[in-house]
Amino acid sequence: MNSFKFAVINPLLHNELRLKIMVALDSLESANFMYLCEITGSTRGNLSVQITTLKDAGYLEVSKTGIGRLSYTSCRITARGREALRSYEQGLRRLFTEAVPAQEKMQNRTTF
Repeated sequence: MNSFKFAVINPLLHNELRLKIMVALDSLESANFMYLCEITGSTRGNLSVQITTLKDAGYLEVSKTGIGRLSYTSCRITARGREALRSYEQGLRRLFTEAVPAQEKMQNRTTF
């Protein structure tokens, strides 16, 4: 029986735009919506959906001030979000540095 398993990485953060949002907010105290839109190269609609996804996961805090078109949205990463981001980074590093053990390579080798 095979015992080797690759590291598990967080599928929620394995989305390019969500990862960009999290990395940006990890280095900032907070950022407004339009700044995030600009630095990620995202459309407003897509950014809004991804921010909501991260907020619902508890990774971001989102605050809105103002009314309608004059509203101002600010985002900040939570402690849970920082922890998830660190874990994701470690998982990726392990994924690239782990090697399938030699014993399992021999057991599962296919000859063509």
